[in-house]
Amino acid sequence: MIIIPMVGLSSRFFKAGFTKPKFQLELSGETVFSRAVRSFEHYFDSERFLFITRPDYDTPAFVSSELERLGIANASVTTIAHDTQGQAETVSLGLKDTAGSEPLLIFNIDTFRYDYRKPDFIDTCDGYLEVFSGEGDHWSFVEPGAENSVLRTTEKERISSLCSDGLYYFKTRDLFETALSEARAKNETTKGEFYIAPLYNTLIKSGASIKYEEIALSEIDFCGTPDEFEALKKKFSS
Repeated sequence: MIIIPMVGLSSRFFKAGFTKPKFQLELSGETVFSRAVRSFEHYFDSERFLFITRPDYDTPAFVSSELERLGIANASVTTIAHDTQGQAETVSLGLKDTAGSEPLLIFNIDTFRYDYRKPDFIDTCDGYLEVFSGEGDHWSFVEPGAENSVLRTTEKERISSLCSDGLYYFKTRDLFETALSEARAKNETTKGEFYIAPLYNTLIKSGASIKYEEIALSEIDFCGTPDEFEALKKKFSS
């Protein structure tokens, strides 16, 4: 299952003068939503998609309309009407009665991943993160080991140059929920929120095989801030 949580408030965009959520904005005739979801175009006919939305700004109807236009064969939309304690909790709430054995592939609604394909090792690991070599300390990071193994992850703490692009895989929902439950029990939050990348540390400590896949910056674009949005407007119009 491919899961797109999208319950953020787009606060930076509204503060910058925009009047609707960032995923509803258009870039050269195509919405941010559509560009993000088309990251997984190769799997439109084979994977089940889950979109977790807020009820405001007519978002459920907007998403349903976009999904029909994109032609995704198997998609569902669930709505959360209250704030959550971060992306990990959002995903957990949105999964509802999803089977514990269901594989989870989680991605952001404000990132464009071009021509995504699952890595060859996906069937031999318990989870993986997609990363790129980047600057700054505002990312999730991995400490790399041998053969693309992850030794540990951090949130907003730079332990290597390998930054998460927001794509996270868990072999089963049960693994994800187990890690989240432990994070809740220990109140392991960053700025009061449960992020997804740190959940892998619990699994690593239990002996799970967590890997990373490094991609080039040319394979991805970020649209999470007004400045990034404006830069992409120029890029796509040139």
